[in-house]
Amino acid sequence: MSEVTTQWYRVLALDELPEGRVKTVVAGHKSIALTHYQGQYGALDNRCPHQGGPLGEGSIENGFLRCPWHGWDYCPLTGAPPGDLEVDDALDTFPVEVRADGIYVGLAGEPPHVRTVSDVMVETMVNWGVTHVFGMVGHSNLGLADAMRRQESQGNLSYIGIRHEGAAAFAASAYAKLTGKPAACLSIAGPGATNLLTGMWDAKVDRAPILALTGQVNSQVLGTGNFQECDLAAAFGGVAAWSQTVLGHSKHGELMTLAIKHALLKRDVAHLIFPDEIQVQAAVDVPASNPVGRLTPLQIAPPPESLQRAIDKLKQSRRPVIIVGHGARFNMPAVIALAESLGAPVLTTFKGKGLISDQHPLGCGVLGRSGTPIASWFMNEADVLLVFGASFSNHTGIYPGKPIIQVDFDPMALGKFHPVEVPVWGEISIVVDQLQSALAGQVETEDQRSQIAERWAIWRAEKSRREIDNRGKGLNSASIFAAMTRHVPANAVIAVDVGNNTYSFGRYFECQSQSVLMSGYLGSIGFAFPAAMGAWAAVGQERPIVSVSGDGGLGQYLAEFTTAVKYGMNITHILLNNSQLGKISKEQRAGEWDVWQTSLHNPDFSKYADNCGGLGIRVTQKEELDGAITRALAHSGPALVEIIADPDLI
Repeated sequence: MSEVTTQWYRVLALDELPEGRVKTVVAGHKSIALTHYQGQYGALDNRCPHQGGPLGEGSIENGFLRCPWHGWDYCPLTGAPPGDLEVDDALDTFPVEVRADGIYVGLAGEPPHVRTVSDVMVETMVNWGVTHVFGMVGHSNLGLADAMRRQESQGNLSYIGIRHEGAAAFAASAYAKLTGKPAACLSIAGPGATNLLTGMWDAKVDRAPILALTGQVNSQVLGTGNFQECDLAAAFGGVAAWSQTVLGHSKHGELMTLAIKHALLKRDVAHLIFPDEIQVQAAVDVPASNPVGRLTPLQIAPPPESLQRAIDKLKQSRRPVIIVGHGARFNMPAVIALAESLGAPVLTTFKGKGLISDQHPLGCGVLGRSGTPIASWFMNEADVLLVFGASFSNHTGIYPGKPIIQVDFDPMALGKFHPVEVPVWGEISIVVDQLQSALAGQVETEDQRSQIAERWAIWRAEKSRREIDNRGKGLNSASIFAAMTRHVPANAVIAVDVGNNTYSFGRYFECQSQSVLMSGYLGSIGFAFPAAMGAWAAVGQERPIVSVSGDGGLGQYLAEFTTAVKYGMNITHILLNNSQLGKISKEQRAGEWDVWQTSLHNPDFSKYADNCGGLGIRVTQKEELDGAITRALAHSGPALVEIIADPDLI
C-alpha cells in the first residue's frame, strides 16, 4: 500500500479563535469546523450528517458543539455524539497542529477533479464560440459555475458577475445585438431565473440570439414546493424558442449544441435548466460537442420571380428611397453602394440609427417619432420605398400608401402588418448583390443629393435655435446632444434607454459610424447601462462605450455601476436628470390626465459614481458640457456625467 501524504494548511492565527468558540475555516477546498475547547483545538467536518448544517456557525454549550440548524450535539474535540447515539452520527475529524505562526489542519491530498456533466456542457458552449457569461453565482448553480471557472482559468471564457440578473440578461441581449453572436446569462433557480425574463423578452422581440442557463432544485424534490422551486419550463415557455431540462441520462453535449443552434438560427432565446445534482454528475468519458457539420450557410437567394419584380419596379423609379432597419446592420457597405448607384436617399428606423453616417451625402437620419424632418420629407417625396431588414413598427411610420419593396430573411416579416407591393424573401447580402448587378446602367433616377444637403441645412439651423432655449430649469436636449455629437468618438458604441432622453437622442444626435443599441420592440426602461456592459464585453478593448439614460432608467440598475468599477469597464454614461419620469408626465398631459406619481427623489448621481470608485461629474450650465463630456470620455474606467435637464425642452 502506498503511504497517504498529509497536506498541512494554515487556517488561523494563534489568537484568532477564543477559548470556548467554534469557527468555520477552509483548508484547501475542505470546509472545517475548528473548535477551541479546554485549551485544545479540534478540526471537525463542517457538515452535520443530519441536515447538512454548518457546524462552524454553531456554538459550544455545556461541553458540546451544537448544530445551529437542529440542535444536534457533538464533542468539540472528537466529533462523537453524546450518550448512546449511533456511532454513525460521529463527525470526521482531522489532525491539528499548533505552530509558532498559527493553527494548521492536516488533510489527505485532494483527489483530482472528476469530469462532470457541467464540464461537458460548458466545453461545448466554448466550442461553439460562446466567450462571455453574465450572471450571479448561487446555491443552485454551483456545479455549473465551477465548470465555468475552469474554462475561465484556461482563458476560454470570461465571466462577469452582476448585481441583478435582469442586468445579466440585458447585457447578453446587447452583446448579441452588436455582434450577432450569443452570450450566456446564468442564474439560480426560482427568483434568480425569473429576474432574467425581461432581458430575455428584449432579446426575443429584437431577434437577438441569447443563451439562458438556470440552476434548479434537485430533481427528486421537483413538484413538492421545495425552497426556491419554480416551474422554469413553464416560466420560460413563452419567451424561449427552445427550452429543455438537463437530465442524468441526457446527451449532454448535444443538448448544449441544440440550444446554441436554436439561438443562432432562429435569432431567439434558448434556455437550459440544470437540476442541482445533475450539474456534478460524473461524465468522465463523455465528449463535448462542437459546431463542425452542424450549420449551413444562410446566404439564401430570393425566388427569381420576386427579385425580377423588384428589379422592374426600381428600373421604373425616378425617386427611390432606401429604408434600413436593424436587420440590415451587417450588410451596410453593400446597401450604401446600391444607394449610391441609384442616387437614393437612405433613411433608417430608430433601431437602425447610425447604419449610415449623417454626414454621408445620401444619409437622411431616422424616420418616425424619434426622427428627423429630413427623413420624413424624402419618404413622402419617394415614388418607391426599398426596405431592408425593418419591422414596420408604428414608431417608424413607413407609409403603406407608397409602393414598397420589402426584403427580409424571415418570410413571416414580409407584409406582416399590411400588404407590400413586392415582398422579397432572402438574405439581404444576396439580394443587394443581385439588385446591384441587375440595375447597373439600367436606372434613370434623379440626383437627390442637393436636396438632402438643403434639408439638412434647414434642420441644423432649427437645432441651433433650440440650443438657445433656456427656462432656468435645466439644460435643453438640443444642446446636450449637440455636445455629444461634437465629442463622442466616431467608432463608439452607444447604448440608449427609453423616455424623452431617447427620443431626443434620435432627433438631435448626429451619427458618424457609431453603433446604437436599444431595447427596440420591448422598450424596457433600464436597458442602457447593462447594455453598455454587454457592449464593453464584446468590443470594449477596441471601441469606446457610451450609454445614455434618464434618471428613471439609471435608477433601475444603479448598482451595476459597481460592476463596471469592479471589472474596469470603460463606460461613459450620460445621464439626463430631470427628477421625473418625463415621458410619462408628457403622456399624462397629452391624454388630458392629471400628472401623478411621476416625480422622482434622486441622490446626487455624480457623488454616487465617485463613491462607487468611478468618476462623477455634475453639469448645471450649458458652458460646462464640453469639458465634462471630454473629461469623462478620457477617464480610464466608468464615468458618469450627470446633467440637470429641463423636462420640457426636449
